[in-house]
Amino acid sequence: MINKKLTIKDLCYVGIFTAIISVVSQISIPMPYGVPMTLQTFIIPLAGIILGARKATLATIIYILLGSIGIPVFAGFSSGLGILLGPTGGFIISFPLMAWLAGLGAEKEKHLYLLLGLITGAIANYLVGMLMFSLVTSNSLQTAFIACVLPFIPTAIIKIFLVDILGRKIKKVVYKSGLYIN
Repeated sequence: MINKKLTIKDLCYVGIFTAIISVVSQISIPMPYGVPMTLQTFIIPLAGIILGARKATLATIIYILLGSIGIPVFAGFSSGLGILLGPTGGFIISFPLMAWLAGLGAEKEKHLYLLLGLITGAIANYLVGMLMFSLVTSNSLQTAFIACVLPFIPTAIIKIFLVDILGRKIKKVVYKSGLYIN
């Protein structure tokens, strides 16, 4: 499966999801400590479910590369390596892992694996983001947890629940339509 080449159709789906991630990144709510609440953590696991681990990971890597070279795709129409190396950069850097874990869970036959993929993806996102925040701001891990994780836990639970339901429904509709992506 690793040696499987991407088709033109695959690349189109990857491009569409890269664009969707870029658009929903602009829907953000500023929060204290500079870590905004965005829909990135909603659309990225959804991409994992719909595209599968490999293509969703590629879409997030392309998104990060676009932002790193100066295209304003990060939250607040920001871009550049300074964002990736800044206090919130860990969240962005962990997006490929988040997509891969959600996609990996979705590729299994049992619903439990999907839930585990969504939950571990969210945890990985918070861990990497929290560690980067702590490192860059010279704050303790406790402060980083309070600033970067604690306020987002309720919305993370809601997002996981919604992504689970919506992702499975979209995947089923896409599969029945003959446009199966994976």
